[in-house]
Amino acid sequence: MKRQIEHKIAKDLSKWLQDEHKNLIWRFDLAADLKLTIGQSMKNKELNPHKKYPDFFLCEPTKGYAGLYLELKKDRFEVFNKNGEMKKSEHIQGQRIMRDTLRLKGYKAEFALGLEDAKRIITEYIKEKNEEH
Repeated sequence: MKRQIEHKIAKDLSKWLQDEHKNLIWRFDLAADLKLTIGQSMKNKELNPHKKYPDFFLCEPTKGYAGLYLELKKDRFEVFNKNGEMKKSEHIQGQRIMRDTLRLKGYKAEFALGLEDAKRIITEYIKEKNEEH
């Protein structure tokens, strides 16, 4: 069920981008969403060895960043406890480590907590890009 919700967020985000930002180039990572055969899964792991790769990449550099990565979540409670601390689950911590690694390499990388949060992050990122000129 959780993956279905995240797929709907990705689908709605793609539609919004196609309608509002046709000139941007982006890519979604589909492998986590698909039920691969054992052979396909082995090929995917062979070609993509990095675990917890984010769901979305916006191929638009800005003065401050080489591009934007988003890990899509349905809401804040997938990432944070009620007290605001990041969850200690191995899955979330692995995604945090990947996010932090991408940041060290010059990318903006964030958790997007629902569709509106993803749109907000992208809009702010694009605004920053447009302010450079």
